[in-house]
Amino acid sequence: MNLPTVWTLTFTLHLLAAVLWVGGMAFAHFALRPSAAALLEPPQRLPLLAATLGRFFGLLGVAVPLILATGLALLLRVGMAAAPPTWHAMLLLGLVMAAIFVFIVSRPYPRLRRHVAAREWPAAGAAMAVIRRWVLVNLVLGTLTVVVAGLGRG
Repeated sequence: MNLPTVWTLTFTLHLLAAVLWVGGMAFAHFALRPSAAALLEPPQRLPLLAATLGRFFGLLGVAVPLILATGLALLLRVGMAAAPPTWHAMLLLGLVMAAIFVFIVSRPYPRLRRHVAAREWPAAGAAMAVIRRWVLVNLVLGTLTVVVAGLGRG
């Protein structure tokens, strides 16, 4: 039996973390939030979304650095000059996505939590709307990154 190489494991971790991030955003944006909006009033919906995002962002606090570290390790293994253009595109997209993630967890998400704790539903809803927009931007970028990765395999 052949054991996987360090690079195979690195690539696998990279993929698993990316699936978690992009898939989680798709689930939150297209399933959780619309269902919660249809079934729950703001005093129930916004605490649920804040708590759910807190758990998801905690996972991403591990996944995002893991994606960046494993992606960079794989890129540096072949060298920047020898890497295909799609790898450079994925690096750029990943860095932009990571910056958006840091923005979300450092600005609108703390506002959402603060307004939910104070039961200030209109302000909490406004913070959630900002998060939703930036998650959609990151979801589009993440989907583009997956497409670029697929094109690079051909």
